[in-house]
Amino acid sequence: MKSIIISISLVLFIIPFCNAQQHTKADTVFFEDFNGKTLDRGKWNVEVTGHTVNDEQQAYVDSSSVLYFVNGKDAEGAHNGALAIKVIYHPGYTSKEQKKYDFISGRINTRHKMEFTYGTVSARMKMASGAGMWPAFWALGNGKWPDCGEIDMMETVGDSSWISNALHGPNYFGNTPLAYRYIFPTGTDVSQWHIYSVDWTPDKLVFKTDDKITYTVTRAMVEHYGRWAFDNAKFIILNFALGGGYPGGVNKVTTPYYGVSQSTVNKIKAGNAVVLVDWVLVTRDKK
Repeated sequence: MKSIIISISLVLFIIPFCNAQQHTKADTVFFEDFNGKTLDRGKWNVEVTGHTVNDEQQAYVDSSSVLYFVNGKDAEGAHNGALAIKVIYHPGYTSKEQKKYDFISGRINTRHKMEFTYGTVSARMKMASGAGMWPAFWALGNGKWPDCGEIDMMETVGDSSWISNALHGPNYFGNTPLAYRYIFPTGTDVSQWHIYSVDWTPDKLVFKTDDKITYTVTRAMVEHYGRWAFDNAKFIILNFALGGGYPGGVNKVTTPYYGVSQSTVNKIKAGNAVVLVDWVLVTRDKK
């Protein structure tokens, strides 16, 4: 019986890990397993901001308090450890621009270190939920926004039952018409591990959750609104925002913070506002 249990445990370990490794051959463009002790600054930039957009309530800082690695039991099912991105209650935090915030958080990107055009980008993630929590996994081009093009592989604004996919570009940005809300099957939500991805080709983008197609956007659909902004290189962003226009537009909360409920503030104070990222993978089809 003991040997059977060990075998089952190995299978449970190997199956999800294989999802990350299935393309890690000649067609792998980028793979990050977050299995070190600290963030690989050769792959990732840590953003520090003192001016937020969308009326968000957090400042992004470069600190191990908001960006750190977890392993073993603390990784909650990530197989080689995970990156944790955490929102922390820090009343009166003052940025170098002399703006004050009550929350700090983390945001990283691969700009100028790993940029890609076409292929499949995916990440295995699990997230806390609560009105106003706004984690995202997305890709952005260089240059002026929205002309540079933005691909949102996964956003959630606190309702654990759904995530959204979206595209932003010239004449289709902000409350973009090119967006879709994917509702999880009963018994499933953002607090569990899922693989979020997009297959990007010269003529369409196909969004998936756990390899299930959630939303497909063609070049013709985009060009109905404006220029196709998806032929240029993009870099990856992982961040954990709080409150602001998108969450506030959904949850209609105005106090104690715009888009952030008191119950969410309580979760943050209790240390329960964390996003875990098991791995990030970019592949390109073999010629």
